[in-house]
Amino acid sequence: MLDIKFIRENPDIVKNACHVKNFPDVVDDLLSLDIRVRELKTITQTKTAEKNKISKEIPTASDKAPLIKRSKEISDEIAADMNELAEKEVELNDLMHRIPQIPDASAPIGPDDTANIEVRRVGTPRNFDFTPRAQWDLLDMNNWWAPEKIAGICGTRTYCLKGEAAELELAIQTYVIQKLISKGFTYIECPSVTKPQTIFNAGHFMGSDLSVMNDDVFMLTGTDRCLAGTAEIILNSLHSDEILSENDLPIKYAGFSPCFRKEAGAAGRDTRGLVRFHQFNKVEQYIFCKPEQSDEMHELLLNNLCEIMEDLELPYRVIANSTGDMGFNKVKMNDVEAWFPSEATYRELGSCSSIGTFQARRTNTRFRENGTNEVKFVATLNNTGIALPRALVPVIENHQNADGSVNIPKKLQPLMGGRTKIGGKH
Repeated sequence: MLDIKFIRENPDIVKNACHVKNFPDVVDDLLSLDIRVRELKTITQTKTAEKNKISKEIPTASDKAPLIKRSKEISDEIAADMNELAEKEVELNDLMHRIPQIPDASAPIGPDDTANIEVRRVGTPRNFDFTPRAQWDLLDMNNWWAPEKIAGICGTRTYCLKGEAAELELAIQTYVIQKLISKGFTYIECPSVTKPQTIFNAGHFMGSDLSVMNDDVFMLTGTDRCLAGTAEIILNSLHSDEILSENDLPIKYAGFSPCFRKEAGAAGRDTRGLVRFHQFNKVEQYIFCKPEQSDEMHELLLNNLCEIMEDLELPYRVIANSTGDMGFNKVKMNDVEAWFPSEATYRELGSCSSIGTFQARRTNTRFRENGTNEVKFVATLNNTGIALPRALVPVIENHQNADGSVNIPKKLQPLMGGRTKIGGKH
């Protein structure tokens, strides 16, 4: 969330953020509540001071009755004021959590992904000298999955890879983890079972009512737990309520976890193939840094994913996401999209996001500045390292051969036992 002082001093900037991000403008209501909360705090402090003064006068007063009566009246007034204050603070807290992050000035203004801008394109889509197969045809002919069987066992939007495709998926995941470790990231295997408050603290949802997450998050009935949709959720809270040393920053994590999402808003989309599931695996890049380091860290995270695309020998492009497409908690966002031959288009494989101090204010994650000794909130950033099996789709489609075999990108061959291809008639 934002700093209340910033909202007081910059209401027009905050109102504009609500507008360009397509969220309700509650700024005026928030500021009115803020004024009333501060008034009530002043009133209760003044009345408490008066009551304390009277309490000291009662023992030596010749006529105690009027003082005792006034003391009781003040106590009743304070109780009523405190009840109102408690109610108003709950309302104010909810509105504070309905204010979106301020987008960066460089972000394209627009209502949704139609306003996104292509920043750059790397690599050229392959010209096949045969009719390329779609992902599901390659998976079928090589007996690399059993979609009907697994849907009957586990339900829709589940998957199960077999044989060499499962090996390739693991090789991609392992390669990305090793690459990030070599770049100074600390590898963490994150749990997927967590508390709803942990998800709320990542700042993806508006308001203070945790039930707003029910359409997107799998709640574990009969428990106080739920399933996280990304390792970002866990990594974001790793330093909750800590004051880090400036010398410790930036802190860079590569978190791996199974991810769980209801995909309630994806009805009818990507029902075939390996793109959209209730459960998938993801390596997540996550950074805690000083706010002034955010731009540098954003480029670092973005470049890491771009390097991974090149290591997988995939044509890709980088997108600058518009204000209406970047979501509630982001300052700026870049999607990295790989070429999907079967669809003759680019599709998103990862999103690089700068969050500013928005998440840190929810988790109370701070650092002590060298020299001034001042305690400040950290900034946080995240980006996909790799999401699987989605990333497997452009790999097998772009590297396929006429006989249905798939060439293994050179960087992955050591992790595949030296093999140069899988599948087909070899």
